[in-house]
Amino acid sequence: MDLLFVAICFALFIVAALYASVGHGGASGYLAILSLTTYGAMEAAWLKQHAWCLNLVVAAIAFWHFQRAGHHVSKLTIPFIVASIPFAMLGGYLLVEGGVYDLLLSVCLVAAAWRLSTVRTIDVVAEGVPEWKVALPVGGTIGLASGIIGVGGGIFLSPILLMKRWATPKSAAATSALFIWVNSLSGLGGAALSSQLILDWSTLFPFVFAVLVGGFIGSKYGADVAPQNVVRKLLVVVLLIAAMKRLFELI
Repeated sequence: MDLLFVAICFALFIVAALYASVGHGGASGYLAILSLTTYGAMEAAWLKQHAWCLNLVVAAIAFWHFQRAGHHVSKLTIPFIVASIPFAMLGGYLLVEGGVYDLLLSVCLVAAAWRLSTVRTIDVVAEGVPEWKVALPVGGTIGLASGIIGVGGGIFLSPILLMKRWATPKSAAATSALFIWVNSLSGLGGAALSSQLILDWSTLFPFVFAVLVGGFIGSKYGADVAPQNVVRKLLVVVLLIAAMKRLFELI
């Protein structure tokens, strides 16, 4: 195992810890890290599927911690998940390669950077869960985007839950964690149905170990605000650099 690979695993550990602290799986961060290395030359399907696998690990741990602490509101989560499952599977089934994928991924990374840069520790008071007719199209749209790009959708869902005052930060974290887990599994299912599933287990296992440890620490001790703010700012820079790298490759 060379030094570069160890550095990548450490970076994935940091990303997992940061994202798990707010109930996210970290796919956008993993894609950013991998895009800055030789793995960035891998085809879109490879990048998406490995990010989803890491999402499954971290989102499961994050949901377990937030749900155990009593922050999960099932009636808030269910309509988003019901709508997202088929569309995330459809997005994973579709074959999106080359410049189109690079452009979509760049937009996603910029959105993730914006989301992280605007995180605040001020509590939001929930005013009530949305009606199904409102939640279904939101869940379906995010699910489709998640399946195409290779993320879980938490970076899109969490801001909506908070801005609409449908959830407190911790209940939004619990809902996002389960939403991400379901979307990641659905995306992998769609890839399998379209015969696109290509997992490099020898690479994936060390990555899984790194995010497993990071996800556990981050979701359990996410209240450590000071170091989180420092790492968050660094991650914003990484996301933007990765997005610019992808865009420059299109020019």
